[in-house]
Amino acid sequence: ETGPHRGALFTMNLVRAVASNRVLRPVISALGTLLGVAVFVFVMLRAIPGNQITAGLGTEAAALTPAQQAALEAYYGLDKPLVVQFFNWLGNVFTGNLGFSSRAQQSVLELTAQSLPVTLELAVFSIVLALLIGIPLGMLSASRPDSPRDAFGQAVGLMGLSIPSFLLATALLAILSATVRFNPNGQAFAYFSENPLLNLQQMLLPSLVLGFGIAAPIMRTTRTAVLEVRGQDFIRTARAKGVGPRRLQVRHVLKNALVPIVTMTGLQFGYLLGGAVVVEQIFSLPGIGRQVLLGIQQKEYALVQSTVLLIALAFVVVNLLTDLLYRIIDPRVRAE
Repeated sequence: ETGPHRGALFTMNLVRAVASNRVLRPVISALGTLLGVAVFVFVMLRAIPGNQITAGLGTEAAALTPAQQAALEAYYGLDKPLVVQFFNWLGNVFTGNLGFSSRAQQSVLELTAQSLPVTLELAVFSIVLALLIGIPLGMLSASRPDSPRDAFGQAVGLMGLSIPSFLLATALLAILSATVRFNPNGQAFAYFSENPLLNLQQMLLPSLVLGFGIAAPIMRTTRTAVLEVRGQDFIRTARAKGVGPRRLQVRHVLKNALVPIVTMTGLQFGYLLGGAVVVEQIFSLPGIGRQVLLGIQQKEYALVQSTVLLIALAFVVVNLLTDLLYRIIDPRVRAE
């Protein structure tokens, strides 16, 4: 086909995809989700007692005169109706202005550019460790259901689900500090671009804590998916044809069990982008979760609202990428 014909064909396919809601529906759903998150965070922040004035001045805020109170409210934009405040902030977000942090004396965009890579690095390391633990353990448990190895896998999964991350993090810090004198909190955080070796040392424990907790649902999902696939007719056919056990497990069983595993991994990765705040606080990591926590403590509305909206956007992007992975690993999804 010639270039113009190829371009016309692409345009026709795009129009058909939009018309059939394959493109339009996910976009509308994502925009609705982001708008819902924006409204929810805006309302919940203002439901918390206090504001940026009382958070900054503390008990001295009671000594302010009415004129001083009004001037500070005008400075922080608190004198306007809530609806006006919401749409002013949302309009600024659409123009790239995420707000300003009076505590850090930096824009929210600059703070996010510093903290987001830390959280992404932590999330990637944690997911890798979770997959390295969860998938082999799930396949091991599914290889002989109701056997001692299955009981071992189920016990490890139950431990990962039941032990709180803050308890495991605190215990690891205390034990390693007392026995081998290893304390990643003893030095200022080093970015990977500045000091890769120190950065990896500081990321090891928090990634292990989060990875162990995430490995549990991945392990249980893997076990269930593998057991379901092993009962299919094509597995019995492959075994009858003499396919070796290792090749059968990897090329046939695991490959066809990947869809639920990818789903669980995508959900957990999205959770890590905003849910690692406790671990970031314990290990003094300047991540995006810690940024939100400090913003809540200081009642910096724009900082919290914009950061949470970015986290929601990242979660939506992760879900879209997960859907794309479905089409790559499962021909049945592509056919649909």
